[in-house]
Amino acid sequence: MKAVLQRVTEARVEVEGAVVGRCGPGLLILVCAMRGDTEGNAEALAGRIVKLRIFRDDQGRMNRSLLDVGGAALVVSQFTLAADTSRGNRPGFSAAAAPEIGERLYEHFVTALRATAIAVETGHFGADMAIHLVNDGPVTIPIER
Repeated sequence: MKAVLQRVTEARVEVEGAVVGRCGPGLLILVCAMRGDTEGNAEALAGRIVKLRIFRDDQGRMNRSLLDVGGAALVVSQFTLAADTSRGNRPGFSAAAAPEIGERLYEHFVTALRATAIAVETGHFGADMAIHLVNDGPVTIPIER
């Protein structure tokens, strides 16, 4: 699985103008299941993300995790993270998991995050979404498992 983490002071996701998910200080997590991924990949990615030390400590250094700061997460499915731009001008997405598998792994990832006691909200899998965020730092980190 692939994810892009954005440290935020706030974020929200809208579908057809209605807010379907939001979070305060924490992470906006854009996530994509790749072909061949399993539930184990989803669990490993969730475990890695909540422990990643990308939040400021008292000295202003990135030394605290999402768990340490009691932050929240907004998780949004983002199959375009699987984009292959190595040829031509139009990205290919054949490395992404099939939609039914992608949705199952996305839901498993969300469940694994919630099991860590992190407050988690989500977008709607497969929907056209508008994401609004205030990037903190800015800190944007790609991660794979």
